Amino acid sequence: MQLTLNNGVTMPALGLGVFQSAPEETAAAVAAALEVGYRHIDTAAAYGNERQVGEGIHRSGIDRDDIFIETKVWVTDYGYDRTLHAFEKATGKLGVSTLDLLILHQPVPTRFDTTIGAYKGLETLLADGKVRAIGISNFMPTHLERLFGETGVVPAVNQVELHPYFAQPGVQKADAEHGILTQAWSPIGGITFYPGWGDQRRSVMEDPTIAEIASGYAKTPAQVMLRWHLQEGRSAIPKSVNAARIAENFDVFDFELSPEELARIDALDTGVRSGPDPDKPRDELFSREIPEA
Repeated sequence: MQLTLNNGVTMPALGLGVFQSAPEETAAAVAAALEVGYRHIDTAAAYGNERQVGEGIHRSGIDRDDIFIETKVWVTDYGYDRTLHAFEKATGKLGVSTLDLLILHQPVPTRFDTTIGAYKGLETLLADGKVRAIGISNFMPTHLERLFGETGVVPAVNQVELHPYFAQPGVQKADAEHGILTQAWSPIGGITFYPGWGDQRRSVMEDPTIAEIASGYAKTPAQVMLRWHLQEGRSAIPKSVNAARIAENFDVFDFELSPEELARIDALDTGVRSGPDPDKPRDELFSREIPEA
């Protein structure tokens, strides 16, 4: 299943995410995903595993042009010149010469001037043909308006926390109004049970409504949530390093949820964020430097 971005580039709707995937497990996970049929891999400079993503792609034997590679520029590489160099660091680690999608990892509203500089760097990379599409991550509608006021290219993608317990309808609406594709990180609610994040939260995976819908199709809750994203026109990038689960997450193209079932899942939204608030400064995290190699 392909989605068409606002500049005409097509992107597989379902991809493999590698957030918190240990470097030593990432290459095998990427190779397993590509063997199953994934053709979209999402990583980030801040994940520390771009090199292993590249190794997994190389190991698969699949032609580079058949794989959609997405990565993210980290905050310490914001600013026009630093972002141009961030592209060089990323492609060097991934072992490729171009990227399909390059996005800014955080809006960083407390120093948005560097965010603007970084985005202008992305615009140059796009114009030079080094990336096929550019975008953003964790941008709220207020951040989008500030971005639009100082840049010329509308982002192709906005990657945000999005799962049945936190569906961000306002963000989705703002994205849609500007022709931006909403991409879900934590699409199956992993953030609600990650160690250190979900200890005091309800796990989306254990929701009775989703379990009931899943049982009717002999599918898992994760498969139902991924199907929900796809039918509502979003991109989703579930993360796993388990080969069986990677395959399971891709097995979502042989059933279709009814409008009533989609509405029941929509109704689970609590409006409560489980991950970090992009408007809150995180100076220690945002000072992390990305190594050259």
